[in-house]
Amino acid sequence: MNAKNGQVPALKIEGLKKTYSNGLVALDGLSLEVGAGRFFGLLGPNGAGKTTLINAVVSLARPDEGKVEVFGRDAYREFREARRMIGLSPQEINLDKFLTVEETLLYHAGYYGVPRDKARDRAVELLERFALVEKRKDRVNTLSGGMKRRVMFARALMHDPKVLFLDEPTAGVDVELRHSLWEYIQELNHAGLTILLTTHYLEEAEELCEEVALLTGGKIVAQDTSAGLKERFGAKSIEEVYLKAVGRAAER
Repeated sequence: MNAKNGQVPALKIEGLKKTYSNGLVALDGLSLEVGAGRFFGLLGPNGAGKTTLINAVVSLARPDEGKVEVFGRDAYREFREARRMIGLSPQEINLDKFLTVEETLLYHAGYYGVPRDKARDRAVELLERFALVEKRKDRVNTLSGGMKRRVMFARALMHDPKVLFLDEPTAGVDVELRHSLWEYIQELNHAGLTILLTTHYLEEAEELCEEVALLTGGKIVAQDTSAGLKERFGAKSIEEVYLKAVGRAAER
């Protein structure tokens, strides 16, 4: 249970380990708890283990050891129940190029068992919200990179998840779209959606996230609120905290 509010945490990870066949240790006994309704940031250099962590939670990469719970559901023994509560917008664009924008959303909803009428209503809502109405009949392979990102955001939200994972969601997105996406995501968070974000834009994490964990070498080397981290490291920004925390870890 989350000691702060007596609620079951949105995400509870204990002793997660993952070593790839080439010997790379991606996760080294990582433990993490994210409270329900939090906006949580995962920061770290390339290869720190951020994407592997997300993939382990959504069962795209099975860990060698450890336990993951999503709102109290075991992510492996109760896969369907746990996965249904998670929305994922991955770092790599993985849209089916033969589907239209609208079909992409409706097929995703069907995969999660959303009734057809409800799925159509939800698709209309998200197409409008992400300014995709005029593109709804276009095949996704004809869209710009920014438009594809919008489709991936909308797809991740189609089954009304309780936890949203955003893995480098604004990479390659123009400034205007980035701000409009974050405005909507903040609205969702204020309405109770738990959000886990990885980003290379450190100022973005500092502005958006209530709590931040810094990863390197498959381990969490620091975790706190932005203000707490800056005080602890004697820093003026999360970027300065990042450089100090990751630098110290590399020296060990």
